Amino acid sequence: MILREIRENEYDILKNFLYEAIFIPEGAKPPARDIIERPELKLYYENFGKGEADHCIVAEDDGRVIGAVWTRIMNDYGHVDDDTPSMVISLYKEYRGKGIGTRLMENMLNLLKEKGFKQASLSVQKANYAVRMYEKVGFKTVAENSEEYIMVCIL
Repeated sequence: MILREIRENEYDILKNFLYEAIFIPEGAKPPARDIIERPELKLYYENFGKGEADHCIVAEDDGRVIGAVWTRIMNDYGHVDDDTPSMVISLYKEYRGKGIGTRLMENMLNLLKEKGFKQASLSVQKANYAVRMYEKVGFKTVAENSEEYIMVCIL
């Protein structure tokens, strides 16, 4: 398995990984795939590659992209300010729990630091097991509501 920056001709896969990133609580029915066409979700992938904070690292296994972490400055659920990139990470289910997500996150945090960003943010539902991974790589909760945490990692 290798980690590498996404290629421009692969930007469309961000739609698939955005859908995979939707947290579905145990026993809940997954939403329809077209949920990612909602305006509040399209901002995660629409016109990707055009902003200074648009960065993506993918995990590739046997020639197949199996995970991605990407950032952009956007007014999303994890938005803290206009200088802080929001981060999204997603792996296909069969690759979760193997340390790949942690490696992707660490690589992205290093890339953002190299690019001069001071911090990164994300939002995560409180029931999501990934909260522990985010804390492990340096994210701290800065705000919360009834369903989710807003987390920031100082670079």
